Amino acid sequence: MFHYLFPPLSIGLGLQLFLCEIAYNWTKNPVWESAARFWTRIFAVNFAMGVASGIVMEFEFGTNWAAYSRFVGDVFGSALAAEGIFAFFLESGFLAVLVFGWDRVGPKFHLFSTAMVFFGSVFSAVWIVVANSWQQTPAGYKIVWQTIQDKQVPRAEVTDFWAMLFNPSSVDRLTHTVLGAFVLGAFFVASVSAYYLLKNRHLDFAKKCLAISLPSALLFSTLSAISGHGSAQKLAVTQPAKLAAIEAHFHSADQPTGLTLFGWPDAESETVHFDIKIPYLLTFMVHNDLSTPVAGLDQIPLNDRPPVWIPFQMFHLMVGLGTAMIGLSFLAVFFQIRGSLANYPWLLWGIIFSPVAAMIANQAGWITAEVGRQPWIVYPSVQNGVAMMGLRTSEGLSESVVASQVASSIAMFAVIYSLLFAVWIFVLNAKIKHGPDSVEEMEQLKKEHRDESMREAISDSGRSYGGSMLEDTGK
Repeated sequence: MFHYLFPPLSIGLGLQLFLCEIAYNWTKNPVWESAARFWTRIFAVNFAMGVASGIVMEFEFGTNWAAYSRFVGDVFGSALAAEGIFAFFLESGFLAVLVFGWDRVGPKFHLFSTAMVFFGSVFSAVWIVVANSWQQTPAGYKIVWQTIQDKQVPRAEVTDFWAMLFNPSSVDRLTHTVLGAFVLGAFFVASVSAYYLLKNRHLDFAKKCLAISLPSALLFSTLSAISGHGSAQKLAVTQPAKLAAIEAHFHSADQPTGLTLFGWPDAESETVHFDIKIPYLLTFMVHNDLSTPVAGLDQIPLNDRPPVWIPFQMFHLMVGLGTAMIGLSFLAVFFQIRGSLANYPWLLWGIIFSPVAAMIANQAGWITAEVGRQPWIVYPSVQNGVAMMGLRTSEGLSESVVASQVASSIAMFAVIYSLLFAVWIFVLNAKIKHGPDSVEEMEQLKKEHRDESMREAISDSGRSYGGSMLEDTGK
C-alpha cells in the first residue's frame, strides 16, 4: 500500500507533463515550457520514491512467499520480466533525457523522451496488473506437480501465453487502474495550480495548468466510474464471493436484489446494521434487468468466504469518493468556462485537497480487490473443462519464516518508509513553494547551459589539438 502511493501518481503526472510539452511545442509559449520543467522535477521525485519502495517487494516474493513464488513462478516470470525489460528500462532510460536534457536536446526530441517515459510507466502498469489479474482469474495454464525435499508441490505452468495475458479480468482491471492513476495525476496538478491561484502567485502558470488538469479530472473520473461498473459486472461471473462481500449480500433470494448504500456489516449474524438500501438496484447494475437475483454469500462454503466488513467499507468509500470527485471536477470546469473559478475560494480549497481523496480512492480500490479475493492468493478456475486447484493465502507462505520475523521486518520497514515519506513531503513542499521558473530564470538557465556546452567544446577541441601535436612530434 505504501508503494502504491507513487506509481499511480507517476502515471498520472506523466500524462499531464506530456500534455504540457505538447502545448509548448505547439504554441512556443514560454509559460508552457516553465510548466513542463516544473512538473518534470515533481515527476522525478515521485519516480525515485516509487523505485525505492517497490524494489523491496521483488525480494519479498522469495523471503516471505516462497511457496507462492514456486506456484506462480512460470506465470510471473514472463510478466515481470517483460515489465522490467520492456517497460522499466524504457521509462528509466528516457527519464535521463527528460530530467537532464533541457537545453541539451531539441524540443521535439525532448517531447519524444517525455512520451517514452509516460508510455513506459503505463506499459509497466500493464504487466503488473496482468500478473495480479491472473491471480484473480487464472487462464492459459496447467498444474504440474514437482518433488521438492521429498514433498509433492504444485506449480502453474503457462500453456497459452495470450490466454494468460488476456485473462478474464485483465483488460477491465487494467483500464480501471490506469484511469484511476490519470484521475490522481490530474487532481494533483489541479491542486498545486489552485493553490497558486488562491495565493495570487504564478497566475499564468496556474491558469494554463488548470485548463488541462480540470477537464482531464472530469473526463477520467467519469470514465473511471464507467469502467468500475463494467468490472463489477464481471465479478458476478468470475468472483461471485467478492461481489457478495463488497455488497454485504449474505442471503440469496428469488426476488431482485437491492443495493446497499451505507451500513455496518456483521458477518457473524449475517446482517447489515443501519443500512440504507435502494430496492432492485444491485440486480439492475449487475444483470441490466430488474428480475435476475444476485447470488449471496450463503452459496459460498464457509471456509471459502472472504471477510465482509473491509471490502464492503473500502468499496463504498471508493465509490463515494469517486462520485464526489466527479461532482467537484464538474463544478470546477463549469466555473472555469465561465471565467469565475477564482471567485470561489471554497471550490479552490476543495481542489487543493482533492489529491488526498484520489489517493484514498486508489488505495480503497486496491484493498477491495485484494481482501475481497481471500482466502485465495490464486483463485481456483476451470481450464478447458477441467477444474484447476487454486492456492490459499495460508498455503503460500514460506515455511522457514516465522511470524516474529515477519513482524520485525514490517516494523523496520514502517520506520524506514515513514522517514522516506517525510522526505518526500519535505521535498515536494519545497519545490511547490518555490514554484515554476519565471521566463527570466529560464533564460538564465539556458545561458548557463550554453556557456557550459561552449566550455566543454573548447576543452574537447584543446585536448584534440594537443593530442594531434603530440602525435606529429612523435612522428
